[in-house]
Amino acid sequence: MSMTDSQLFNTACDAMKKAYAPYSECYVGAALVCDDGSVYTGCNIENAAFTPGICAERTAISKAVSEGKRRFTKIMVVGGKDGVIKGTFPPCGVCRQVLREFCDDDFEVMFGVSEDNIEHHTMKEILPFSFSSKDM
Repeated sequence: MSMTDSQLFNTACDAMKKAYAPYSECYVGAALVCDDGSVYTGCNIENAAFTPGICAERTAISKAVSEGKRRFTKIMVVGGKDGVIKGTFPPCGVCRQVLREFCDDDFEVMFGVSEDNIEHHTMKEILPFSFSSKDM
């Protein structure tokens, strides 16, 4: 059974609550859907040295890939200062490139503001002129 956008939004919000963000106070959660319907969540995890930190999207992908998953259909991303969603929180450039490694142009990327306010985009829209394994 596949999740509705509303359920996926709530799953990402639950993941956001687990974020470790003592420096930026920006909490981000992601819910990644695999082609078999399984869902992997992630939250951002900051570090005092900054560069060892990892975003929610890459946490979700890392969890899925480490469990043998390689094909994904969509991801929901939510976030906000102090854990309060006040607008969209799109993936950073590094996360977009990591998503591109596993996802085709039509992969769905959703930015959730509320259950009733979800933006729908494709991988091609959020990362035009991308570089992937097809370019090798």
